Amino acid sequence: MKTTLMNKSVLFVIILASALTVGLYSLPKVVVRNDSKQLSAASEGGHATQTPTVAQSGADSLNVTAKGNGADASVIHEKPISPEQQKRIRTLETEFASAGPAQKEPVGEKLIAIFRDLTRYDSAAHYAGLVAMAQPNERNLLRAGDEHFEAYTFAVDDKKTAQLGQKTREFYQQALAKNPNLLSAKANMAMTYVNTDTPMQGIMLLREVLKQEPTNELALFNLGLLSMRSNQYERAVERFRQILVNNPTSRKAQFYLGISLAEAGQKAEAKQVLAQVKKQEKDPQILAAVQEYEERLK
Repeated sequence: MKTTLMNKSVLFVIILASALTVGLYSLPKVVVRNDSKQLSAASEGGHATQTPTVAQSGADSLNVTAKGNGADASVIHEKPISPEQQKRIRTLETEFASAGPAQKEPVGEKLIAIFRDLTRYDSAAHYAGLVAMAQPNERNLLRAGDEHFEAYTFAVDDKKTAQLGQKTREFYQQALAKNPNLLSAKANMAMTYVNTDTPMQGIMLLREVLKQEPTNELALFNLGLLSMRSNQYERAVERFRQILVNNPTSRKAQFYLGISLAEAGQKAEAKQVLAQVKKQEKDPQILAAVQEYEERLK
C-alpha cells in the first residue's frame, strides 16, 4: 500500500516530532514543504520525483505566522511574554547595545537564553550572530550557526526562510573554516540548501559527512527525511535502519522507519515497527499518527 499523500495528522507529527528534538532532528518544515522545482531534482539518487505540498495535504492551516520581537515563528511554538520578562529584555538589550566587543558575549548569552526559553528563535539567532561578529571564535560562530538553523526550521515565511538559511550557511562556513571536523554543522548546513536553486549541494554535503563518518546519525537521519520527502521510501527505510543498527533505542528513527515501511508497501514489518513505537512512545500526537497508520494497514 503506497500512498502519494500524507494526511494532515501525520504531517503535523512529522513537523512536531522533528521540532521537539532540534538538537539532533531539526527539520520541521523541510520534510513536508515542496517548493516545486527544488526537491524534484534533489532526491538522493538525483531522480526527479513529485512531492505533495503542505497545502495539497490540507495541513496549511497548521503553519500560522505570528509577529513578536521582530521574530516570525509558528504560533504553536511561541510562549507569551510577561511584563517582567519584557522589562528584563529591554534592560539587557540596552546593556548589549552599550557594551564593548569583549562584554557583549555575557550579555548576549543572557538574551539568547531568554529568547530561547520564549521560543523566539530568530531573536535568539539575531543576538547569537551579533556575539559571533563581535568575537568570531569557533564556539561563537558555531552557536550562531546553530541558532540560525533552529530559527530556519521554524520559519514559515519564504523570504524569512531564505534569509535565515543564508545566515546559517555564512556562520557555519566560518566555523568550518576554523574546524573542518564540525560534522553536525555540515549536516545542518546541508538542509538549508533544500529550498534553494541548488538543492543537490545539500545532498553532496551529507554524503561528505557520511564519507568521513559512515555512522553519523544526523546525516543519516537527514538523508532519510529527504528520501521521504521525495517519495523514495525504500531509500528512507535503508537510512533509518542504519541509524537503528548503531542506536537501537532511537524512537524517532523507529517512528520514521515505521512510516517509511508503510508508505513503501511493506505492511507486515510496518505493523511490527509501529507496534513497538506505540509501546515506547508517550507523545500523544505521535501515538495518534501510529494509530492512524495501523488503521490504514489493516
